[in-house]
Amino acid sequence: MRDAFLKLYCQLPPAGRSVAASLRGAYLRSWRYGRRTESLIEAALERETWSADRWQRYQEERLAFVLHRAARDVPYYRHQWETRRRLGYRASPERLENWPILSKQSLRAHPSAFVADDCRHRRMFRERTSGTTGTPLDLWRGGETVETLYAISELRERRWYGVSVRDRWAMLGGQLVVPVASRRPPFWVWNRALNQLYMSTFHLSPAFIPHYLDALERHEIRYLWGYASSLAVLAQEVLRLGRAPIRMTVAIANAEPVADHHRDAMEKAFGCPMRETYGMAEMVAAASECSARRLHQWPEIGYFEVLRDSADVPAAPGETGRVIGTSLLNTEMPLIRYEVGDRASVGASSQTPCPCGRSLPTLDAIEGRMNDLVLTPDGRRIYWLNPVFYGIPIRESQIIQDLIDRLRVLVVPAPGYGDDATRSIVDRLRARVGDVQVQVETVESIPRTSGGKLRAVISHLPIEAPPRAAHVQ
Repeated sequence: MRDAFLKLYCQLPPAGRSVAASLRGAYLRSWRYGRRTESLIEAALERETWSADRWQRYQEERLAFVLHRAARDVPYYRHQWETRRRLGYRASPERLENWPILSKQSLRAHPSAFVADDCRHRRMFRERTSGTTGTPLDLWRGGETVETLYAISELRERRWYGVSVRDRWAMLGGQLVVPVASRRPPFWVWNRALNQLYMSTFHLSPAFIPHYLDALERHEIRYLWGYASSLAVLAQEVLRLGRAPIRMTVAIANAEPVADHHRDAMEKAFGCPMRETYGMAEMVAAASECSARRLHQWPEIGYFEVLRDSADVPAAPGETGRVIGTSLLNTEMPLIRYEVGDRASVGASSQTPCPCGRSLPTLDAIEGRMNDLVLTPDGRRIYWLNPVFYGIPIRESQIIQDLIDRLRVLVVPAPGYGDDATRSIVDRLRARVGDVQVQVETVESIPRTSGGKLRAVISHLPIEAPPRAAHVQ
């Protein structure tokens, strides 16, 4: 059904696609913002001055509630604890360290089993994502959870930076907003409901980027938001063209750690600060960068742990380890000790006051989510290809680019996978990348990196290899 809607959408004229985007935006706005939004923002702002002791008490109380609720009311965990009891395990579920680590594979295999009993017949917001690992996930949130999350996001991902959801902004994200075969602008849609110019990441080639820049000026965009790599491609082309900076208030990067040279390019090209954010659809951790360029955690969202690679014990200060998060806000679908798939370190900076004056705990660094880009024969650079696998019965996937016009796809199949699924993967990839060879291989497992990370995309192309520029017809 999703593919049918996408096909119909792609057949619409540009104005029709913007209408469709605005209708979707109105639906999202109805979930995200309401009469309580401003009071929720004020409450979150007041919490930013809490002492460390008060934050600790807050998280301990919230954690105790979530653990009790999960063990009693969530089918997956209830069954898990009953099984452990039958095997003679007597440790208390009220202590977090007694809970096993939750993998993405377990969540993907039984998503509805993580929804609490009293939420099964309630109206819930469904989020479908594969994050950056290529592993499809279905997630659910209640209305109050969604509104609270977006109130905190409005404060710490916008108002910290002098902008708001009421301002006109541009998004470089992973949705397919125009057919990939398009060679004429617009390569974007105007989402009136969210004051958002949603721009295609699938058309970021030197031939097309000047059209993007003109659109940003024409729509009087005040701030940019998007994948760090996509924003960097846009910024680097501004500098290469010698074009005057497109003055923004802020550029906000998500989904990837930000390299220093990308930050420099963005700040020069857009004439504004660049800020990094961190989060995931599973809602077990979040952070955003302040004016002092330190990443502040959002303690209301989740309980953050960094564990060693060799054992499920805390990493030493300054040591890089696995990010483990436990839901504190989303009690409709609580995830306990969920292994995000990222790596981070918490060290000396978390013990010293931040010059910005906020008491929110900080992170030294987020490492991971450094997936390679896919280069296309016509010069585009594509980051977000995870929607290729939405709704397809697979456990894991990986895209490997050996040549500019050839992709290999490794798939660990789940029950129900067959030839139709293979054809869907090939068709979806070509719809986004263009006329390339696609070879799908089913495998028993996909190798991890030395740090234990599954990379969604691996490119074997030399960085300096210049792709052919697209021709605008």
